[in-house]
Amino acid sequence: MPRTDGVALRNTSCAVAVLFLAVAAIGCSPQDQPESALRRMSPDQEFSGFLGDYSALEPNASLEGDALTYVNPDQMMGLRQYVAMIVDPVEVYVASDADESLIPERGREAVANYFHHALVGALSDVYPVVDTPGPLVLRLRSAVVGVDTGGEVAPIEAPFETESPFPVAIVIDKVGVEIELVDSETGVRIAAAVDRTNLGEGAEVGSENFSRLERFEQAKEAFDGWAATLRDFLDAEHELSEEDVERAYQAYQPYGQ
Repeated sequence: MPRTDGVALRNTSCAVAVLFLAVAAIGCSPQDQPESALRRMSPDQEFSGFLGDYSALEPNASLEGDALTYVNPDQMMGLRQYVAMIVDPVEVYVASDADESLIPERGREAVANYFHHALVGALSDVYPVVDTPGPLVLRLRSAVVGVDTGGEVAPIEAPFETESPFPVAIVIDKVGVEIELVDSETGVRIAAAVDRTNLGEGAEVGSENFSRLERFEQAKEAFDGWAATLRDFLDAEHELSEEDVERAYQAYQPYGQ
């Protein structure tokens, strides 16, 4: 049998590998990437399904609006045990009857990015925000649920005329938020909250940098308000109950019996 030329085989293998990588790179080029999946509320459903299980959520009288909350009853998994937090990208669900062609990806990104910014700003002094799962690290999952379409966005005047307005406004006046805190290593639910308080007419987003424009101030305030509500919820869970205070007082014996 003739002798195999090892050099030729290696050269051929390298050429095939380079060709494969080139094809893969073309297939993964940014212009060929599909838009992020559009999530839609199921018609006649009270919740989006983002949290999966809603059965343990209960009304929370200590929070404003129609907030429902849950806290894991296992004391070893209490919110006080955690020292840092991962804040996942926010997911956006459109209303069941919304025209998805009028809610472009950049519009959903504007909503998601601002709410993510608001969450980090509200929580980072309680739980330093980190990127990597680990012991005593929470993961915050969140969704803005039920965004809809509104009227045409009026031209943006100076000094913000370089803003690129959306074809129509993204309306959030009937939007709710769903939030879940899980252990970053095990995925066990530590706490969850749903806020379904309607904002009233006028809360809408009309450009990517809507927080810079006064006409969209109500939308900005809404996202900031939801983040503040989550902060209030976490602060309340960090406070000692009257029973805990009394127990600590009875156990406090700095000089012995």
